[in-house]
Amino acid sequence: MSKKITLFTLQSFSTTGGIQKMTRTLGYSLYRIALRNNWNFKMISGYDSDQHLMPQYLPAEAFEGYNADRFKFVIKALQLAYDSDIVILTHINLSLVGLLLKLINPKCQVWLVAHGIEVWRPLGFFKKALLKRCDKIICVSNFTKQQMISWHKVNKDVCTVLNNVVDPFMTFPVSFEKPHHLLNKYHLTGDEPIIFTLTRLAVTEQYKGHEQVIIAINKLKTTFPDIKYILSGKYDADEEIRIRELIKANNAEEQVILTGFIDEKELSDHFLLADLFVLPSKKEGFGIVFIEALACGLPVICGNADGSIDAIRNGELGTAIDVNDLRQLEEAIAENLQVPLSIKKREHLQRQCLLQFNELDYRNNLQRLLNDGANG
Repeated sequence: MSKKITLFTLQSFSTTGGIQKMTRTLGYSLYRIALRNNWNFKMISGYDSDQHLMPQYLPAEAFEGYNADRFKFVIKALQLAYDSDIVILTHINLSLVGLLLKLINPKCQVWLVAHGIEVWRPLGFFKKALLKRCDKIICVSNFTKQQMISWHKVNKDVCTVLNNVVDPFMTFPVSFEKPHHLLNKYHLTGDEPIIFTLTRLAVTEQYKGHEQVIIAINKLKTTFPDIKYILSGKYDADEEIRIRELIKANNAEEQVILTGFIDEKELSDHFLLADLFVLPSKKEGFGIVFIEALACGLPVICGNADGSIDAIRNGELGTAIDVNDLRQLEEAIAENLQVPLSIKKREHLQRQCLLQFNELDYRNNLQRLLNDGANG
């Protein structure tokens, strides 16, 4: 029996972030599943336009973008309500769409993807109502699953964990030399121990932990006098001022390199440039950036009290620390840097990461969920 599956997303192709990357991979996997099973699949985006589609993920006939036209987006959702067997919502902010679908077609299964901080808190009326009516809640980490149960008392049998995976179109290094163009760009010799952080830098989101790394650098430079800290990510004006003041207060002007936004095409090269990836965040739903770093053979340090634990497989692939303990952060960084990062270790990390977080396994797990949904 042919199934009709619709994926609703807010934004996937016109901007870059963890949720957007996850949604692209989800769309790609669903499309491949639909092809294999002769099912119908459509991806509908509220804020992307048709022109934003990246064709390597799915063809134009499987995608519709509504370019922030909310009225047309909702009308399309209502039309599809009569014609969909399974609808997957990629964000809790699509709760009204999900409720309308259930109202029009109670037999249509409505699934929700739960990421991180957007569901780790009290929710409004429509969002709580959606959680009560969801047929399945896909949690990107075990931590998020526990938060959903704790905060919102959702039925644990409705929740299932499906970890994020490395983007199937990410370019993985096959050799592990530090890129010469980046050494030149940042005026480095290649002999310096280099720490790297990539994250969204916003004055309203002070939970990523880069402040702790800047503070730690002031002490670490005594042991590692050539140490460099490359801090990357798009920042707003207020956050830039705050970060530069913090760098100055910690006498780290010679150590910290603030790059701003990095294009995705340059991402793998920055992971190759570094000796250690550090993001001691408090509120990662999963942390796709950790597995991206590992897929490039780069060791990682993350926090121990959020979804990051899933990304390092409970310590198997990386180091988790108490992000509020500055001494623990310093010791973890020093321990990693004291032993030079070998090509053999990089190859091992890459191999283990891709073994655990690859799109093919993700697709097969998703296929099982869809089969269970059809029988449920």
